[in-house]
Amino acid sequence: MPVKIRLQRHGKKGKPYYWIVAADARAKRDGKYLEKIGAYNPNTNPATVELDVDGAVQWLQNGAQPTDTARAILSYKGALLKNHLAGGVTKGALTEEQAEEKFNAWLQQKAEKVEAKEAGLSDVQAKAKADALAAEKAVNEARIAAAAPVVEETEATDATGEEAKASNEEE
Repeated sequence: MPVKIRLQRHGKKGKPYYWIVAADARAKRDGKYLEKIGAYNPNTNPATVELDVDGAVQWLQNGAQPTDTARAILSYKGALLKNHLAGGVTKGALTEEQAEEKFNAWLQQKAEKVEAKEAGLSDVQAKAKADALAAEKAVNEARIAAAAPVVEETEATDATGEEAKASNEEE
């Protein structure tokens, strides 16, 4: 039975949410699966991925083939790296401790990158909010400035009109 690691779509129209599952390759996209190994939400920024790395590695070692998107997600979360390191351990190139140390170092580096991206996104959002507030203040000040001279001009024309009448009467 050929096994695939693939995405199973859930959620509503326009708001997809995916389960990462190990399923028989002949099963329907949203049909029967063997095991749920994670979830993927592309609606957030950055996308939210929850994955049982050890479960994914076990399926990969048993011969499951990930689809292209699932492969990208497994790579992003480090399951492919852990599978690669596990292969090195079985061949004797690495010890279990060395493999675990390399994997943990990679996870820490990846976490720093994700935190940097989230911080950058929050800075961009804060800057956009400040720019919008400044633009709104400028528009409001322009409206106030435009409304104030109109009132003064009507008073000024009334005063000049009365002066003109008074000068006409004197003549």
